[in-house]
Amino acid sequence: MTASGNSGAGPGGSTAGEWAVELAGITKRFPGVVANSDIHLRVRTGEVHALCGENGAGKSTLMKILYGMQPPDEGTITVDGRQVRFRSPADAIRAGIGMVHQHFMLADNLTVAENVLLGAEASHGIGAKARARIQELAGTVGLRVDPGMLVERLGVADRQRLEILKVLYRGARTVILDEPTAVLVPQEVDDLFDTLRTMRADGYTFLFISHKLDEVRAIADTITVIRRGTTVGTADPKAVSSRQLAEMMVGSELPTPETRESTVTDREVLTVSQLSLAADDGGRHVLEDVSLVVHAGEVLGIAGVEGNGQTELVETIMGMRRGAHGTITLGGRDISHASTLHRREAGIGYVPEDRTRHGLLASQPLWANRILGHQSRPPIARGPLIDRAAARRDTERIVADFDVRTPGVDVHAAALSGGNQQKLVVGRELSGDPVLLIASHPTRGVDVGAQTGIWEELRQARARGLAVLLISADLDELIGLSDSIAVILRGRLVATADPSTVTPEELGTAMTGAGSGPNLAKEGS
Repeated sequence: MTASGNSGAGPGGSTAGEWAVELAGITKRFPGVVANSDIHLRVRTGEVHALCGENGAGKSTLMKILYGMQPPDEGTITVDGRQVRFRSPADAIRAGIGMVHQHFMLADNLTVAENVLLGAEASHGIGAKARARIQELAGTVGLRVDPGMLVERLGVADRQRLEILKVLYRGARTVILDEPTAVLVPQEVDDLFDTLRTMRADGYTFLFISHKLDEVRAIADTITVIRRGTTVGTADPKAVSSRQLAEMMVGSELPTPETRESTVTDREVLTVSQLSLAADDGGRHVLEDVSLVVHAGEVLGIAGVEGNGQTELVETIMGMRRGAHGTITLGGRDISHASTLHRREAGIGYVPEDRTRHGLLASQPLWANRILGHQSRPPIARGPLIDRAAARRDTERIVADFDVRTPGVDVHAAALSGGNQQKLVVGRELSGDPVLLIASHPTRGVDVGAQTGIWEELRQARARGLAVLLISADLDELIGLSDSIAVILRGRLVATADPSTVTPEELGTAMTGAGSGPNLAKEGS
């Protein structure tokens, strides 16, 4: 049967029993692969239940089944003691299941209230009663902004709270959170966890998906680990270590990103001088007098809350945007006015922050994705033509060298897990011996196994003399991999830090403009 429920009821009015969600024997098959195999999961009402596993382990498929995006081939779903069958997310929402996706699904040009009401007008109305309910739920999730404020003015943490508010407004009592801390600084993570604990005390239930094991242990009441499509066990976060969780997930200890032996030379590879970039509307500058140097054998990390100019900095260096003034040189050659293709041909590798938008063609096979951005260079190019056989051979090499788990190079990129997609992109960009690698959030949303592999590839590239510009929201990753760190705030580089002494908390403070701390130097001082 199709699930139905009282969409307006909150946890306080729920007649739920001991288990909010029970999944029994869930199996889901796709051509050539079994994504879920006899998975069993029980989530207690009023708890934070973490779901951990490698990319490709089956977490996303399982959550899509629970949220009604895909039907299971076998198995049953029970919500609040009642067996259900979801044909769409609307069915899941009516049963009190909500999902907050990793990538925010908000309309920047609408207000907070309009985003909440969008799509729920028929069932909830748009009048004073609806707005009063929004105000009430804003207090529940800790969103302290005017409902009439445009979303484009919200910071990342408030956008996260707004996404949670949206699903609560539609009656969700059990909320799936997919990588909710991926773009938050430590202080924002602490605030989010305080909110979740308060909501848990009010009877809300959370399914928390994350690759950050320390955070999982800090917030979860119970942890379920999935490996290769099936559940391998549950764990008490108070009694398990991150190392033990990693062993459950991948069968080996989780290394750290720490790199302390210096390979930095005095040869300047990338030099950016007084770079400024005007906003698309011609208003204020989104970059203002940015200057930096990356040497051969050096990893320069850029720390900043999303939306402070790091995306625009990368896109300007890549030639996707044109700076208002300033210069960019690569190996002593001015490339300020060169095309993106010419910059690529000059030796820049690029791992974009959003692989699905700028790094891959999801509907194309892996060998075709190997060609992207490299179509004019060996081994892909043969004179003016593309050598498809060479592209296939080199894709097979990347699959082997970078442990891309796939049945073959003819598989479409969309069929790969996020971690395997990312390993393909990293492998492609490190091919052809680039002199500079721009790595923007290279391990965002990937599992511990893929993360470890990418860290090792970056270490090896650095040891070979590659210059790396690293942008990451993972402050432990920045501190561990970087030789030096610069903090960007409102389009300006405001501080620098030595990774051997700075803490994530100090970086987070500088990123939010609250201060610099003893282990950071103000830019220009």
